[in-house]
Amino acid sequence: MHRRANFTPTTIICQNSQMNVTTLIWMVVSCLVVCVTSMTSRPHIIFIVADDLGWNDIGYRNPDVLSPHLDELASTGIKLNHSYVQPLCSPSRSAFMTGYYPFRLGLQHLVIGHAQQVCVPLDKTFLPQVLKKYGYATHMVGKWHLGFCKWECTPTYRGFDSFLGYYNSEEDYYTKNVANGFDFRAGKVLDRAAAKNYSAYQYGDRVTQVIKEHNTSQPLFLYFPIQSVHKPLEVPEYYFNLYPNMNNKGRRIFSGMVTAMDDQVGRMVKALKDKNMYDDAIIFFTADNGGWIPYSGNNYPLRGGKLTIWEGGTRVPGFVHYPKLKTKGIQYDGLMHAVDWFPTIAEAAGIEYHDPEADGVSQWTSIISQSQSKRNELVYNLDFLGIALEGRSAIRVDDYKLIEGFPGLYEGWYKPDTAWRRDVPNTDYSDGDDMALRMDKMWINFKGLFNLKDDPYERNNLYNSRPDIVSKLKSRLNHYISKMVPANYPPRDPAADPKNFGGAWTPGWC
Repeated sequence: MHRRANFTPTTIICQNSQMNVTTLIWMVVSCLVVCVTSMTSRPHIIFIVADDLGWNDIGYRNPDVLSPHLDELASTGIKLNHSYVQPLCSPSRSAFMTGYYPFRLGLQHLVIGHAQQVCVPLDKTFLPQVLKKYGYATHMVGKWHLGFCKWECTPTYRGFDSFLGYYNSEEDYYTKNVANGFDFRAGKVLDRAAAKNYSAYQYGDRVTQVIKEHNTSQPLFLYFPIQSVHKPLEVPEYYFNLYPNMNNKGRRIFSGMVTAMDDQVGRMVKALKDKNMYDDAIIFFTADNGGWIPYSGNNYPLRGGKLTIWEGGTRVPGFVHYPKLKTKGIQYDGLMHAVDWFPTIAEAAGIEYHDPEADGVSQWTSIISQSQSKRNELVYNLDFLGIALEGRSAIRVDDYKLIEGFPGLYEGWYKPDTAWRRDVPNTDYSDGDDMALRMDKMWINFKGLFNLKDDPYERNNLYNSRPDIVSKLKSRLNHYISKMVPANYPPRDPAADPKNFGGAWTPGWC
């Protein structure tokens, strides 16, 4: 099974009299934390999602990157060492918001395009809708990328009281334009004045405003999927100048973008403290996929990156920070997936919510008690529509990972100071290992088996030597294939053209 028994802490203690003393103590501690928050006042919840932030793109993993505020939150919280997401933006965000694997929503192929009649199915409940029912004020600041062809698909129709940000995926940080259209809104209203400033500053302004104006008698849910550090590579000169010793210009800009993002997180923490909300706030942090190799994102020493089902595309930085936790400054090694964020956050908020059809399972108790993860398997992706550039199919069960079909575009182990170039297809930018795939040799029918405990960087393919393990994982993969729905990836709709809406990307064309 992909998940383990999901009991509340009290039920575990009552039903398992054989539990060892250490585990029992941890369960009692967990129960106390959860019970206190549920019986008195619900905690404030901050859910930060960094865009395209790779494994090696944050200071606590790479000292060359300046991210002191995020580092402080992680080092005084609980770092998630095996936290997985999807290889691309829209699929991960759909998993965060619904608790469903994207291949069960038709969202497993690439991302939702600017002019596609697609959004997350409207019959699925979103995380803010649940939190709202339990008294939370719900606010969103940043990137949506979950569809907008009609208003019902947009944030303020799917559980958010307010929204400041954009619907698409790769806006200019200053002009707020993408694909010949303007895309920046406050709620439903276009905010053309936003074109005058760097977006990270604007998101920081809005986040601090939300906190400053919040009525503290009500719990707050703030979803903060900041634009940084997705392409285009743009950053104010101040941040660029913080990295004078970086010779790779792309990497220098990218690193500055990380620091600019980090400063907005620092502003957020200060606002929480000034409002006396910090001690009651749980801060969750994750990236939405691995770093994008051509745009200076970095996942070294993991293999691959965004657009792949290698570890570099799917295993990302993440942490939980809560001042009231007694377990701080530690690392959690249990398995977690993007679909688990919904139920994990709900349980942290003291909410008993269960969708029997969903794929996610709450990891809250496991994380704060350092107990075994309730998950022992996960699906990286299932995409059978043409050549799945983000990876055709892969599954992990316990320590073993099976890949069937093309793993994705970027196959090597890319160091931070290398520049991947499309115009030099025969250049190997790996660290010299002959398994690195060059772009002129796509492994369309690749088959791989890796023991991630012994071989976390995926260098030793065991596919031919362990047919027993291959058979076991294929069986589990086939189980999920039987639950898969076809990818919903229609052609561009000319009705979406911004010219039809005064030059802006606007709902109402499907």
